[in-house]
Amino acid sequence: MKILFLTDNFPPEFNAPATRTYEHCREWVKAGVEVTVITCAPNFPEGKVFEGYKNKWRQTEMVDGIKVIRVWTYISANKGFLKRIIDFLSFMIMSFWAGLFIKTDLIIATSPQFFTAVSGRWLSFWKHKRWVMEVRDLWPESIKAVGAMDRNLIIRFFEFLELRMYRSAWKIITVTDSFKEQLILDRDIDASKIEVVKNGINTELFVPTPKNQKLLEELKLQGKFIIGYIGTHGMAHKLDFILDCADKIKNDKLHFLLLGTGAEKEDLLKQKETLGLKNVTMLPPVEKKLVKEYISILDVGLVNLKKSDTFKSVLPSKIFELAGMHKPILLGVEGEARKLVEEYRIGTAYEPENRKDFIDKINSIIESNDSDTSKFDAILRDFDRKALALKMLAFVKN
Repeated sequence: MKILFLTDNFPPEFNAPATRTYEHCREWVKAGVEVTVITCAPNFPEGKVFEGYKNKWRQTEMVDGIKVIRVWTYISANKGFLKRIIDFLSFMIMSFWAGLFIKTDLIIATSPQFFTAVSGRWLSFWKHKRWVMEVRDLWPESIKAVGAMDRNLIIRFFEFLELRMYRSAWKIITVTDSFKEQLILDRDIDASKIEVVKNGINTELFVPTPKNQKLLEELKLQGKFIIGYIGTHGMAHKLDFILDCADKIKNDKLHFLLLGTGAEKEDLLKQKETLGLKNVTMLPPVEKKLVKEYISILDVGLVNLKKSDTFKSVLPSKIFELAGMHKPILLGVEGEARKLVEEYRIGTAYEPENRKDFIDKINSIIESNDSDTSKFDAILRDFDRKALALKMLAFVKN
């Protein structure tokens, strides 16, 4: 079987879509599938092409048995609505052009932005092949949720286009139960063509590891109780709330570590300086294989999103990476994510953007001093990335 996969994020980019796509495709190759990925030159999230790559019309490489074709795109940083739309549109056009010359049995296109799905739909039509839409985010719903744009003529057109993609896809993969439910109830999509394949844990990479003492020394954080956020610093993640709370905490042993970059990073650095925060360390992103070293020094992993009904349906991939390393989670997300964390007893949830609840929950975690790691066994078993990759393959092959 031959699969053509369209995604605008792929390693060496290290965000959740890139990681999920790579790990799924790698397992499919091991299962005997011939996989071709069309993507762009790695540049997320700063809009700078990674070292060793160029933004050329076409370049090809092999990554763990996966044929990766990188096409030229208009590159912009992960901020600014208009420039990002041009970026998305350029990948839609170039991936379609490149895909015309690839022999395949099935086409898969992944969101969060659905212009990639448009390319998948076009290729399906011209190549007379079925296509599958992977829904990682209800876009453009998330645009409204972060306040990037109010519902206007442009958003209504995007919503129209979104619905067309759902209805034209042969099958749909969603990453949460809530997404599937919304597609069925709110968009009248046939339930039989939707399968849920949640994010999972790379149980080879994210494993329980002793604290990296050398790293603690380098960061001058020995003896600190570290609460860490590792990931994108975007509008949805509401990290200014975390800095505001840090300003109100007077416990000298408590320290916040924020690692990553994104559209809000510059403003967050200014906020930290303005508040004169000594209990916050902010670091640039590191490549995926080094992330586990920073997770190792955490006492608690932080997962935070802006308070919005839209985010009640998401399931951040950070939860699984932290769980894989047996790190308790401090969760500022309502809905499905909170249900999972509480059901598996792997963390504590607070109401998003509620400062008092946030600080109270931190104090509760410190006082509990819970060292039982056996509670992570169940989630490691149920969310093994290899098993989930094969589950998705079985659904799209049927």
